[in-house]
Amino acid sequence: QVQLVESGGGLVRPGGSLRLSCAASIGIGSINTMGWYRQAPGKTRELVATITGDSTNYADSVKGRSTISMDNAENAVSLQMNNLKPEDTAVYYCKLARKFPRKEYWGQGTHVTVFS
Repeated sequence: QVQLVESGGGLVRPGGSLRLSCAASIGIGSINTMGWYRQAPGKTRELVATITGDSTNYADSVKGRSTISMDNAENAVSLQMNNLKPEDTAVYYCKLARKFPRKEYWGQGTHVTVFS
């Protein structure tokens, strides 16, 4: 069973930074996609950023403030978030989308709260 374990969430002031990490129990490789998604209270889950090999993709709401990166040696993906805003408050989930076999795995989530 593939496991994804997130860490790094917490409480932060507006303008602050956090680094979220997600450790996978299997090798990720360059053809599979790792991503961060978030779900704010009362809202649907939305994409934050994804990475496949050297290719990255960001939601407009975090573009320029966030960086997703992969550590293949550690089977981990990180999300560095800077200049955090109250609207970034959410539970952040890590997802692994495998190509072969085609299957998706989710972590349990880590809470990020940005408050004044």
